[in-house]
Amino acid sequence: MLEPPPAEYSAYIDFEREEWARLRSSTPLTLSEGDLASLRGVNDQVSMADVEDVYLPLSRLLNLHFRSARGLSGVKDEFLGRLVGNRPYVIAIAGSVAVGKSTFARVLQALLARWPDHPSVSLVTTDGFLYPLAELKERDLLSRKGFPESYDRRRMIQFLADAKAGKRRLTAPVYSHRAYDIVPDECLIIEQPDILIFEGLNVLQPATLDPTSRVAPSLIVSDFFDFSIYVDAAVEHIERWYIDRFLSLQRTVFQNPESYFHHYKDLNTEEATAVARKIWADINMVNLRDNIEPTRERANVVLRKAADHSIESLRLRQF
Repeated sequence: MLEPPPAEYSAYIDFEREEWARLRSSTPLTLSEGDLASLRGVNDQVSMADVEDVYLPLSRLLNLHFRSARGLSGVKDEFLGRLVGNRPYVIAIAGSVAVGKSTFARVLQALLARWPDHPSVSLVTTDGFLYPLAELKERDLLSRKGFPESYDRRRMIQFLADAKAGKRRLTAPVYSHRAYDIVPDECLIIEQPDILIFEGLNVLQPATLDPTSRVAPSLIVSDFFDFSIYVDAAVEHIERWYIDRFLSLQRTVFQNPESYFHHYKDLNTEEATAVARKIWADINMVNLRDNIEPTRERANVVLRKAADHSIESLRLRQF
């Protein structure tokens, strides 16, 4: 019988922001204020201080991992006596709705693309792998959109398998936040990236047994990741950010007659806040509690955000 680990045991090394910032070493700052402004999402607050203290040390760590992975890939090719081709280094980014994953991914993409070792960095979000609205309605999953079962996991795995097989031309479905649906007959084309950033809510989900066969799947999405990052924050902060973002969109995007949420356009602030709070409590909070947050400990790096969106601490997995 295995003995439990000692109380002081931890899979992570914990860093305060100041400690992490010192690991930047001589990594140059390659983003300007203008670049950063163009990468921010709705209500996301990312400062140049965040870039210098957090993103640059992280990009240095990822560059070191990338170079090591390329070396190991060459060893395998030599052993097998074949050249598979340029297989991208895949970085997963997970976390709740409204926690700032998309902005984080875009800033990281911009920084990594400025390293001479890997100038081609592509970003794909799992939104495109959601089932279309019509199919979600048919499967009675519309109220669980964003939950693991609302994604076409077979298509997602095929995309990642093609990437890791060194396929020169990758295609991914396109999602429209305005239409709240997959865009028919449109796809994102990716030409053999050095690094592929894969961002989404449930990308770190572990294998689960098929209730009909009691057999776990042979492949899951996270099998294809070389490195994973979880963007974390206190639940009360994320709820406030979600409500703030909903109010911003209600005054802008929802005013467009083509918006799926156009019916919210005339709500006053109090009414809009109540709607946002209900959506958060009934859907997003449930998904975070039951599906997203339990995967946090599977990430290589966990970034903890403060109430003002700044990153206050980090955890680096030791093994």
